[in-house]
Amino acid sequence: LAMSSATSTTSLPSGLAVLTTFPDVLFIPEIIIGGLVWILVASSRVPAPILQGWVMFVSVFCFVMSTTLLCLYICGAHGGSSSWVTLVSGCDKAQDLSPPCAAVLEAYFTYATGLVSDNPVILHIYQENIAAVVFAFVATLAYVIHKIFSLLRWKSS
Repeated sequence: LAMSSATSTTSLPSGLAVLTTFPDVLFIPEIIIGGLVWILVASSRVPAPILQGWVMFVSVFCFVMSTTLLCLYICGAHGGSSSWVTLVSGCDKAQDLSPPCAAVLEAYFTYATGLVSDNPVILHIYQENIAAVVFAFVATLAYVIHKIFSLLRWKSS
């Protein structure tokens, strides 16, 4: 059976047009919120350093991926090729489960820290961890929305 070649119905933006198209405009909140998560996780304290290391790795990785993809889009590295949509969808696969898992781990250990003491220092640490958890879930939501609409664009290309 011969396969017919599909024509691309979506054009990928390049240059500053990236900042005006959906879902590509979601790179901006991903970078801003991802940077906040990175900062808050770096300043937060959890009882198990290995878990904080995982959460930190995920937040830095997602921040760097979003920034890199935005820069590549702005530079026009895709050259208008529809195969770029497949590549970006594949890169997004690395961001599928890591942010939700990291956010849940941060939330669990924040909850555990809050149960331990009424000490004002612990309370301050607890509040920083809560901010990290909230922004981790907001960043996860931004990644999920971007992923869904990127997959819809990939399917239509």
